[in-house]
Amino acid sequence: MALFIVRVWVPDRPGALGSVASRIGAVRGDLVGIDILERGGGRAIDELVVDLPSESLVDLLISEVSQVDGVDVEDVRRASDALADPRLDALETAATLVAQIGIEPLLKSLARSSVRDFQSDWAGIVEPDLPDHVVSVGAVPPGEWLKAFLAGSRASVVPRPGESAPDDVAWADMDAAGLVLILGRQGRPFRVRERRQLTAVAKIVDCRWAELTSRAGRMVHPSASL
Repeated sequence: MALFIVRVWVPDRPGALGSVASRIGAVRGDLVGIDILERGGGRAIDELVVDLPSESLVDLLISEVSQVDGVDVEDVRRASDALADPRLDALETAATLVAQIGIEPLLKSLARSSVRDFQSDWAGIVEPDLPDHVVSVGAVPPGEWLKAFLAGSRASVVPRPGESAPDDVAWADMDAAGLVLILGRQGRPFRVRERRQLTAVAKIVDCRWAELTSRAGRMVHPSASL
């Protein structure tokens, strides 16, 4: 069996997802997981985990699913043999981040986990006013490009982090740290649920950063804790 993640646009109405599941069954596939990424405008964007008897059936699967009225296939990619649970993965990542006992390990852990959890091609942590990356994983664009991207995003008429960015880039502020986490990937837009998760992870790291810097300050100046 071959495991695939199929990202589909589905009409947000009763029975639509059932019709998709029937088409998956028609090619001898098994629907083993569903993750809702976004809803709005009468449609939902779902990621379906599908077990197929053979990789050769992928094109037929796409054809069958696309025949359902109002359904579009955005992306199909091979999944790992171990079926991931996005919600459990997010909790495990949060637990790992709050367990870090130093600033550098914390930021490196954030960048690595972001690439893994969001299946991004790269992750960079930057100070908006400086040209270089504080931490980077993967082929991160030059610092000047990131600065220009952030400036353009913040000047957008849609000011909320992530929602004004290009489809293949997402970002989240860490206000206490004065840093910004930026992710990029090709071929699959970041959706609302993913952007909300990214913002939540950045907030967790920001809180942990504040705790660590406060603790370091008390160690240097013990009287500050009195």
